[in-house]
Amino acid sequence: MEGEFETPAVVIDLAVALRNIERAQAHLAAQGLAVRPHIKTHKLARLAEAQIAAGAVGITCQKIGEVEALLDEAPSIADVLLTYPILGRSKLARLVALARRVRLSVVADSRAVVDGLSDGFAGEPSPLRVLVECDTGGSRCGVQSPGDAAALARHIDAAPGLVFGGLMTYPAAGRQAAASAFLAEAKAAIEGAGLAVPVVSSGGTPDLWRMRADGVVTEYRPGTYIYNDRSLLARDVATQADCALRVVATVVSKPTPERAIIDAGTKVLTSDLLGLEGYGMVMGLPEVVIDQLSEEHGRLTSKHAIPLEVGDKVEIIPNHACVVTNMMDAVQVRMPNDTLEVWHVTARGRVT
Repeated sequence: MEGEFETPAVVIDLAVALRNIERAQAHLAAQGLAVRPHIKTHKLARLAEAQIAAGAVGITCQKIGEVEALLDEAPSIADVLLTYPILGRSKLARLVALARRVRLSVVADSRAVVDGLSDGFAGEPSPLRVLVECDTGGSRCGVQSPGDAAALARHIDAAPGLVFGGLMTYPAAGRQAAASAFLAEAKAAIEGAGLAVPVVSSGGTPDLWRMRADGVVTEYRPGTYIYNDRSLLARDVATQADCALRVVATVVSKPTPERAIIDAGTKVLTSDLLGLEGYGMVMGLPEVVIDQLSEEHGRLTSKHAIPLEVGDKVEIIPNHACVVTNMMDAVQVRMPNDTLEVWHVTARGRVT
């Protein structure tokens, strides 16, 4: 790759990313599950369009700014689930504007969020679909019991400008069975109150390949699957050949035989460890550990002499691909014909 681009750089192998899209789509479709990929991993309009072309029913976004950026560049996107509580007059105004451009659904886990959404949409010609977010073991957002889910569903149903859209969860890895039991109980309670539950949405790449139709979950929201990363290698749900994203860095200093410095620090590789040793996997050098990062420097160490010299380039599979994407204004995309294209990261930095 020497001479093709400046480093540090993020390089995407498009053929691998497209293969990952097709494989996951086929697996989930075989289970009778709709696919609604989370674009936080790539933040690229062209890859969102590729996911929809493969059969996805729509996309998942985390923040309003992501949706705005994607729709500006890919107006063909027609269906979006926004999986984050929306609060505040300014954000509600932006949400109303989005709902006039695309089929939009959102989530809520409290009456405060629901009431704010209702204030924003009470005068709109079409109601906003609101799913109840459920905490099924992830200990993040979400109502705490199936009974709470049913109560909030009834509150949504009674709120002007809103319509109850179903249930949503992001379960802890390996906890899909417990999540399904929670969702099944919540669904039964809501249906017992006379409300339909049109969508039950779950997600998470770590459990993607173990996901089976259970009669409860209707759609799945994988994100990292499109690139994969070192955390998924550690979970044995991806191989190195499935990792479409690599960070390419240059050795800028080698103070000792056992220590080298690269031009990728926290502003590229990020500080995410995810329970792993070091800040990424250096390809071809299994004994080398990226043991320390500062803003612009990454430190490579080994118990033995590192076979690298100043000016050499290394490829790194990062611990967490999703965070790396948001660090870069543009990525290098290796096309199937082995040429390189520079793609602007559509929703980079859109965190509001």
